[in-house]
Amino acid sequence: MGMREEIQAEMAEAFDDPDGLADAVKPVLGVRKVAGEYDPDTGTAPEVVVTYGGRGVFGSYLAKEIDGSLIQTTDEKLLILQNELFVTVGVVSTEIVAEPKIGDIVAGKRALNVSQDPVGATWTIQLRV
Repeated sequence: MGMREEIQAEMAEAFDDPDGLADAVKPVLGVRKVAGEYDPDTGTAPEVVVTYGGRGVFGSYLAKEIDGSLIQTTDEKLLILQNELFVTVGVVSTEIVAEPKIGDIVAGKRALNVSQDPVGATWTIQLRV
């Protein structure tokens, strides 16, 4: 098992552990609007909504991180396991692991910044109302 898989397994265990993060873990739903296939009859590319979901831990920024511009006091920090974030079609999860992007609506808030840890095990998303 590589470092990434080991970190993801340990984080998933912490997410499930009643003495760990289980009480802080929340379901997460993300939505992104993208242009669909070009329709030559109408001359447009209709908008397609991509939905993805998983679970994560919401937190806040430290006072020293808040600058009032790039990071505001009302911004939230969301930590998600990369291997648990799947694209959903209707009510069925697919095998496609989702990649959150800036501008997505995640948990009803706009994603301003998306980053991952060095081994690619988790996403950290900055959210703003």
